[in-house]
Amino acid sequence: MLWACVLLPQLALDAVLRRRPDPEAPLALVGGPAQLRTLHAVNASAAAAGLAPGMRLVAAHALLRDFAMVEYEEAAEARVQRFLAAWAYRHSSLVSMQWPGCLLLEVRGSFGLLGPWPRIEARLRGELDALGFRHRIALAPTPRAARVFAGLRDGLAIPHAATMATQLERVPVRRACLPDGLGTRLQRMGIADLRTLRGLPRDALRRRFGLPLLEHLDRLYGQADDPLDFYQPPDHFDARVELGYEVENHTALLFPLRRLVGDLCTFLSIRDGGVQRFVLRLEHERVKGAGSANASTHTDVDVGLLAAEREPAMLFELARSRLERVEIPAPVVAMRLLARHLPPFVPASRDLFDARNQQQLPWPQLRERLRARLGDESVYRLAPAGDPRPERAWRRVQGDEAKIASAPPRPPRPSWLLPQPIPLRGAAHIISGPERLESGWWDDADARRDYYVLETTQGQRAWAFAPPGEQGNGQGGWMLHGWFG
Repeated sequence: MLWACVLLPQLALDAVLRRRPDPEAPLALVGGPAQLRTLHAVNASAAAAGLAPGMRLVAAHALLRDFAMVEYEEAAEARVQRFLAAWAYRHSSLVSMQWPGCLLLEVRGSFGLLGPWPRIEARLRGELDALGFRHRIALAPTPRAARVFAGLRDGLAIPHAATMATQLERVPVRRACLPDGLGTRLQRMGIADLRTLRGLPRDALRRRFGLPLLEHLDRLYGQADDPLDFYQPPDHFDARVELGYEVENHTALLFPLRRLVGDLCTFLSIRDGGVQRFVLRLEHERVKGAGSANASTHTDVDVGLLAAEREPAMLFELARSRLERVEIPAPVVAMRLLARHLPPFVPASRDLFDARNQQQLPWPQLRERLRARLGDESVYRLAPAGDPRPERAWRRVQGDEAKIASAPPRPPRPSWLLPQPIPLRGAAHIISGPERLESGWWDDADARRDYYVLETTQGQRAWAFAPPGEQGNGQGGWMLHGWFG
């Protein structure tokens, strides 16, 4: 096996920065008790102003008066790591989150599908950059060695066990990821590197430092199996963004919405699936209820599609159109995207030499955009009905699942049928007809008409009718019912 370690040195900070409109503005993650608040992590602009992890919040404000603060949550960091594990699952079937702040991927099994390691590494780095996470990547025959090498030098790739052992011998003990912080203690005792440590008697090391140290060394060098807990992708998507401030208009929600939709599409590509319905939940500040208890409120925006899709730009446009039609009853403090049902995704078939205009939208995407802007009931399919009366000869069909039967054979019908017949002004001469229609006696809407195809003096072709037997000579009194294209 060959293991790639993706080390994420500032996972929690990147998870916050990637969802902020201005990630370059000074920002710090803050943690600790109320009386002793400290900085957990800072971005580049805050660090340039003198802020550093571990600094007291009071001292930080003395150096930089205005900087954004976000509460550090260990649970939120774990959720982001699970999201990245789902992302890594598209590159390998064996993905582990064994240690915080890093991912382990077995990549030898992916060579046949994705190509050699340099190509896989470039692909990992490109996608991580697009997702907004800084990273360090290394390759080694054992997962622990890959983790150590990633911390030593970004891009280090050692595929052979013998070379790996030689490189490990020179690793300082304080950077060998030893358990229980033993690296610092051993360095203070004068043990500089792993070569010196492994030269000591094993019994003495076990008595002095415990069995976990020996187990770590054996697994590091590949002399013992390293049992890992492997990631299993969930069957639904659930992501949430804390806005950090109150939002009262739709425009300020578009940036976090784009990130959430992008994460959803990444998740869908991992599963090789699509989404047909999801919920965008706008969470409001807790308000006082009728009693003494606080009650949380939220507004749900349902986004439904006629077929499963997973194209980011399309899903974002649909969600934005639905969101803009919703009245926000209270300031929004968080946004959540839930997708419970994820059906298989079947890409539309395309010709090898497709001459479609680059600016032209495919019909499924145009249809969904129209439904989002005009409403679900405004876009539908037409199916023939058994009634011969033109105003009742068709019916609306929602969705793509229903099969539409062929229309019964009839004389030509106009493509533009008027809602109600109106008198036809001006002279016209008969091109064809009559077509006699007698129907509706059973529902008190009796219709007895003779339909003709007429041509007006302007060259337009009209579909008009008259009472039976009264317009055989083509003179006046026509009731216009439609136009031919």
